[in-house]
Amino acid sequence: MSALSPTLPQRGKEKQLSLLAVEPHPDDESIGMGGTLARYSAEGVRTTLVTATRGEVGEILDKDLDPKEAAPRLATIREGELRNAVKVLGVDELVFLGYEDSGMAGLPRNREPKTFWQADEEEAIERLIQVVRRVRPQVMVTQNEFGGYAHPDHIKTHRVAIGAFFYAGDVKRFPGGEPFRPSKLYYSAFPKSLMRQMAEAMERAGVENRFSTDGEPPPFAVSDDRVTTWLDVSQFVDKKLAAMRAHRTQIPEDSWFLKLNEALGPKAWGIETFERVRSSVEAPIPEDDLFAGLR
Repeated sequence: MSALSPTLPQRGKEKQLSLLAVEPHPDDESIGMGGTLARYSAEGVRTTLVTATRGEVGEILDKDLDPKEAAPRLATIREGELRNAVKVLGVDELVFLGYEDSGMAGLPRNREPKTFWQADEEEAIERLIQVVRRVRPQVMVTQNEFGGYAHPDHIKTHRVAIGAFFYAGDVKRFPGGEPFRPSKLYYSAFPKSLMRQMAEAMERAGVENRFSTDGEPPPFAVSDDRVTTWLDVSQFVDKKLAAMRAHRTQIPEDSWFLKLNEALGPKAWGIETFERVRSSVEAPIPEDDLFAGLR
């Protein structure tokens, strides 16, 4: 665990807002909600990122690395990439849950005892609860039940984050620290309509279409009625892209992630979308602020 010094002034004497993001691997935070983290950091919100693993068995696409030489130390490499990315985004604190990457679904790696997929769920929830009780976020954001693309670590992240959200206020079941219950819970969500628009734009721009198969949205896309929150992060696209570039092993310069921005400009990554699944405060739907109803 490590703390990163805030890069922006605090909100003064008023109670500071707090956002907790829970992600499976290094790079998930930048791709899925890098603009969101940068936006709220710039607004003076305390931002905390919890990452379940260090991505030990991810790809090695950095052309400056020898994959065979780099593979044994990939956890260290990707941790360094993540630390660079969160500095770019202005994240106040980075916390690792301390589990190992489980690999893609169906691989023998899924059965390794130190992987996140094999972790005792109660233990993992307890680890995350201690973070929740310490940073006391009004808003939590994590993966949905499908886990984006059904990666075991994404699915486990969803389960653990849900458990921490609901049980952080239960000191009988999970003792230690002051009980706390966040006000709002969100899942990252990619609406089908937006995926179709992106696919059409990619085809017009001659960029590899990663947002549809035979005219259908990708499996991770959700129906539009599940999307409650549309965040304008257009002012922070440069920071999002810089954070993505920090993950050199996963996102090389010729990656479609970066080619998409070259072809479409800021509108490629200028909106980030979420599904609000729990809220103890009144807030509109649709909304354009994760903290709607809290300020």
